[in-house]
Amino acid sequence: MRLPTLITIALPLYAIGALAQYSCDPNSCRLPTCNCASTTPPGGLRPSEVPQFVVFTADDAVQSFTLDAVNQFLAQRRNPNNCRPKMTYFASLGYTNYSLITDWYVAGNEIADHTVTHMGNPTAEEINGNLIALNALAGIPLASLKGFRAPLLEFTADTLKHLSDSKFLYDSSASASVPVTATNTDAYWPYTLDNGLANNCDQAGLCNGEPKLPGLWEIPMYAFFDNRGVVGPHLMDPWLDAANGNSAPSDDATLRFMQDTFTAHYNGNRQPIGLYTHPIHVALNYPGVSASRSTVDMINRFLDWAQDHDNVWIVSNEQLLDWVRNPVPASQMSSLASFNCPAPSYDRSANICNGVPESQGGTLARCGFAEFPFFTCYGCPDAFPTVDNPNPTQDGSAQTRFRLPANCSTTYWDPIEGKCLCNDASCAFQDVSRPIGPNGANFTGGGVGGPLSTDADSTSSGGSDGSDSSDGASGGKNGASSLTVHGLLLSFASALVGVALL
Repeated sequence: MRLPTLITIALPLYAIGALAQYSCDPNSCRLPTCNCASTTPPGGLRPSEVPQFVVFTADDAVQSFTLDAVNQFLAQRRNPNNCRPKMTYFASLGYTNYSLITDWYVAGNEIADHTVTHMGNPTAEEINGNLIALNALAGIPLASLKGFRAPLLEFTADTLKHLSDSKFLYDSSASASVPVTATNTDAYWPYTLDNGLANNCDQAGLCNGEPKLPGLWEIPMYAFFDNRGVVGPHLMDPWLDAANGNSAPSDDATLRFMQDTFTAHYNGNRQPIGLYTHPIHVALNYPGVSASRSTVDMINRFLDWAQDHDNVWIVSNEQLLDWVRNPVPASQMSSLASFNCPAPSYDRSANICNGVPESQGGTLARCGFAEFPFFTCYGCPDAFPTVDNPNPTQDGSAQTRFRLPANCSTTYWDPIEGKCLCNDASCAFQDVSRPIGPNGANFTGGGVGGPLSTDADSTSSGGSDGSDSSDGASGGKNGASSLTVHGLLLSFASALVGVALL
């Protein structure tokens, strides 16, 4: 088994003189499409009116044990409106089980892009290939794939330009590395790059008005700080760090600095705080990984403590950005649909592969690749997905499965029958096309897989029943089995051959 490489992130410790060269006119840069980098709450709200957001994200491969690791922090919790918290999973494809991505998305969480092969300073093909594979093999609508985080947090101005070209809504790779209590803090509320980046100004080509990418949002990653202040930042997986210059981590010391940083945000301008995780480090059920029960308990104590404060919400990046674009006082959060918890309405007795575990028993296709076996609802490809071929033709040895079309959402799409279970306006859906194919060709999704050289190869006819009329290669493993979903996951877990790099 290949264990993950532990990456120590060196956060930039610059005095934000660069901000003096950041210019943004709030009279012309207005919500919801433009926002200046600012430490004050959006929409002119007073801090006391603003919810305190705790953003929860996870990076890298999606497997049963990584979801278990996340759930040990979130499954038992409720936000102030009694809805379960949602989170953002930045998924890369190595060692990922596509059917679990589908399940996680249908449960209400956000899926975002972390490249195909976990490449820092990624190429456009690394970024776009991941979007195509997540749509084709996990059934995530292109319109829902809004965000990106650079592996190892290594990005350049060109990375941000790739994101803008591919119609992303936001990036979340830049760090806020100066405490909110400092006069030169860079803990800005999410902002657009209409006037350039205002974080990570020690990197060439960033800040000083560059890169100007109108409409692309930056959601900074907000660091925790130990008692050394600006020279004691802790960003991803802060529980793995030694605090206060000590030689070894201490759960008690970590809890104290996490609480202190939260308090500074809460008593100040209520900028978000983030728990940015690599779930493997807190997975208690994966052989060979020595996660600490005491650390898991400490993180839960922190979240318990934070939620004892008024108006604290555990959220995904998508939810945070929805609020920033449409800021309302904490008393009016129910007006934002993304924070509510509606349940989809459809025939629960239907046995369909739709990301709802109780509906899809025996329908998952198992794709037994030597690189890494995975399950999917959308038909096994005849080759392992790669950067150059993220949407392979389906294996022709079994029944063809139909990829998610533009006119039916994941919960209501039956990929085996090729039909939509949505019959009324309550579940009407329309996806988008994005310029993510070769040479910027539009990709719409649907079909049965195959080359992406033209729009026609990757689009569905979009008929009223969501069926496909393309001439793509037929086939795709049905994989029908009497195994329950839990049995399938146990079978999958026994076939694991490694874990993703950080």
